[in-house]
Order: sequence, then structure tokens, then C-alpha cells
Amino acid sequence: MPLVIIAVGVLLLIILIMRFKLNTFASLIIVSFIIALLLGIPIKNVITSIENGLGGTLGHIGIIFGLGAMLGRIIADAGGAQRIADTLISKFGQKRIQWAILIASFICGIALFLEVTIVLLIPIIFSIAKELRVSIVKLGLPMVTAALSAHAFLPPHPGPIAVASEYHANVGMMLLYGIIIAIPTCLIAGIWYPKIAQKIVPTAFTREGSEAFGVQKTFKLEETPGFGISVFTALFPVILMAAGAVMDMIQPAVGFKDNWLVQTIRLITNSDTAMIISVLFAVYTMGLRRNIPMKQVMDSCSSAVNNLGMLILIIGGGGALKQVIVDGGVGDYVAKLFEGTHMSPILFAWIVAALLRVCLGSGTVATLTTPALVLPLLATIPNVNIELVALATGAGSAIASHVNDAGFWMVKESLGMNMKEAFGTYTVLSTIVGISGLVCTLLLDIIL
Repeated sequence: MPLVIIAVGVLLLIILIMRFKLNTFASLIIVSFIIALLLGIPIKNVITSIENGLGGTLGHIGIIFGLGAMLGRIIADAGGAQRIADTLISKFGQKRIQWAILIASFICGIALFLEVTIVLLIPIIFSIAKELRVSIVKLGLPMVTAALSAHAFLPPHPGPIAVASEYHANVGMMLLYGIIIAIPTCLIAGIWYPKIAQKIVPTAFTREGSEAFGVQKTFKLEETPGFGISVFTALFPVILMAAGAVMDMIQPAVGFKDNWLVQTIRLITNSDTAMIISVLFAVYTMGLRRNIPMKQVMDSCSSAVNNLGMLILIIGGGGALKQVIVDGGVGDYVAKLFEGTHMSPILFAWIVAALLRVCLGSGTVATLTTPALVLPLLATIPNVNIELVALATGAGSAIASHVNDAGFWMVKESLGMNMKEAFGTYTVLSTIVGISGLVCTLLLDIIL
């Protein structure tokens, strides 16, 4: 059975990494080969599937991840990250700093991909952790919770937008309901659960983070740029992408045609272009404007990319594992399991998306695949709240991030955790996001 094969593959991967201490990237590629063969992918297609998965994942996040690391490093090396950290600490206090990070991450996460939010905020989180002498994990978990919740529930993220289109749901109502669902979800998974996780996997909360993002410099306050310009520079890609998302939402309603102006705005606000523009903006605000030599600013960019080599390979390896599972027909197998069901459409959409997410690894793939299995059921049931079905799909797609998810490896490596610690923190946390999202969706369905 495909599900048994996946379970065996995941167990083998854990054994290779934890028991035999094999390099994580090498372990991912080896297990991808084995799972591909066991799932019946023709031998001649195995290499192609692995290459497509690795290339597709890095093609999606490579530019953003590299440029995001440059942006974060420029801001950090100029003292901007420390200025933001010091200001947040002074305004919120040490006891409420997790709330500050949760709010900041949620605001960034509304417009940014999960990966971009992480790579942009990591330098700031590092600075705060260093200033307060606390573990990076304690602060990193609220960050990834907010980013994951926004990724699962809120347009203009590609998953919610795509699923809204498939279900013919109202995007504005999805955004409103999504915020209502995301707020309690963030509080439960991002504020409450880390306190529990500290008792379950205490070693995770001794971690100081990965060296992939470089050594954090220390500055005197007068040597750092102002708080306003530091925040504006860090949020510049958020502003650009948010502007593009707003245009995409209002264009159909207003009736603007796809003329050269709209196409230009869409180009500028595309995530890749926005990151390029933001790096150039940071070179000016954090460097040239403060009389920092261009060579020194470029050294920051080079060090950011040089340190990311293995991390990028590991993320790509997670994409390779995901792709062989998809190409092995696991999605079709899951579809057959649910033929002829008469379950509640909200619960059904969540279960299908959750199972696809656990099996395939990609929340986006699970989100895009689920409507095809749910729509036949919706056609037989009157007065279904389509927006809540779409949000239940998003909730299911967030659950149980583990070794076949590139996001799992990004969180694990950037926070410097081992496998056991990543399972006990991020995997459980993502599961709480998925379950809490379902519960809130069902409660909304009762109220509405």
C-alpha cells in the first residue's frame, strides 16, 4: 500500500539521520530513490522525478531565499536588526516579546510566502534572542506559527486564492473568516504550545540557531540606523507584494483591463522582483546613505549566500522526496479511499487535505488537489458555506509538517534543531494549527 511505503520511507529517513548520522541531504536523496522504486515509478523516470522535485522546489524559493538572506544580512550587519530588536524589547518587555514577534510575523505573513517570512525575520529574531539571552526556538515558534496560519487561511496567499477559485468562493469573505480563524489559532499554537513544548523537548530550547545565517554583530545604539527606516527597509518587500495582491483583488471588481500599467505593477510586485528591488533599496538605506562602502555591503551579501549552501540543498532534498511521492500516484490512491462518501463537506475537505498533506508533503499541492475530490459531494448538498469549506481545506493542508515538506527542513535548520526537536516543536505546532483551524471553522459554521 502506498501509505505503508511512505511510512517505511519516513522511518528509514529518521534512522539514517539520527542513528547513522548520515548527512541530511544525502539521506533525503537515498530515501527518495527507495520510495520511488517501491511506488512503482519506472526506473528510467526515477532520476527525472527526483531532479524535477529538487529543481522545482529550489526554482520556487531559490531566488527569494537567496535575496531574502541578502536583505536580512544587510539589515543585520548595518545594525538595523539590533535597533528593531531593542525597540521591540523596550516597548513590549521581555515577558511579552513573543507577542511582539507573533504580531510582526502575522503582519508580514499576510503578504509573504512562509519561506520569505522566515528568511526575512530570522536576523531580527536572532538579535532579540541574543539581547535577551534566550533560545532562538522560543522566539522562532511564534514566528513560524503566524507565518503558517497566514499561509493556510489568508488570501492573497496562492493556496487560499487557488482554492477560492476552485470552489468559486468569495475571496473577501474568505479573508474575513480567515482572520477570525487565524487569530485564536496563532494564540494557541504560537503562545500556548511553546510553553508545553519546553517541557516535552527541553533541549530544543537551548538551541542558539543555525550558523547558516551568519554571526550576529553587536552595535552601540548610536551606531545603528533609526527604528523607522530599519522597519521600513525590512517590510519593503511586504509593502510591494501587498500592493500587488490588493490590485489583483480589486482589478476584477473595478474592471481594469490588463494594460501596460497593470502588467508593470504586476511585474514590480511579483515576489522575485520585489525582493530584488528591496535588496537594492537596503543597499542604499542601510549602506550608501550611512556612508558604508559598497564593498562592505557586498561582503554582507556574499556571506549571506555562502553560508546557505547546505540549507538550500536540504530544502531541495525535501522537494525531491515530495515529488516522487506525487509521481508515485499517492494522490490518486487517496482519492479512491474517499469515493462515495456522504460526510459533512467541511470535515470531508479537511480530512482529504490533511491526508494529502501528510502523504505528499506540500500544503499547496494538498490544497490544489482537494477540491477535485470535494466538489462532487458539494453538488449533492444544498446551502453549504463554500468559504468555510475552502478554509477547512487550508486548515487540513497545514497539518503535520514532517520530512517530506521543504518547510519542515527550513524551520529545523534555521532554528538549529535536531530531528527529535523539530518533530516535538514544528510538527506538533503545525498539527495544532490544522486542528485549531478545523475547530474554529466548524464553530463558525454553527454560528453562521
